[in-house]
Amino acid sequence: MTKLRHTKKSETSATPVKIPTPNVTRQHEPEFLRLPPPGQLCTWTGLSRSAINELILATPRNDFKPPVRSFCLRQRGAQTGIRLVDYASLKNHILAHEEKGQG
Repeated sequence: MTKLRHTKKSETSATPVKIPTPNVTRQHEPEFLRLPPPGQLCTWTGLSRSAINELILATPRNDFKPPVRSFCLRQRGAQTGIRLVDYASLKNHILAHEEKGQG
């Protein structure tokens, strides 16, 4: 087993290194959202995948008229695709159901 030895002295810099802070604030809202993975919440709304599905898919609970717009992008002939949710439509639906406080 060979041991490596450093023969040169390492040089240090007197100037401190600046590490940029991560951008944790969102500067603009997205136009579309993808459904969150099963068991996780949407990072923009906090809604679960099933809650968003109830708003975007035509079901008897919404009289087959989904209140939130969504689009399915799929290859020609494919059975599955990518479901994109119109964020403005989802946000407007959420804000339209604001509960007024008592008092």
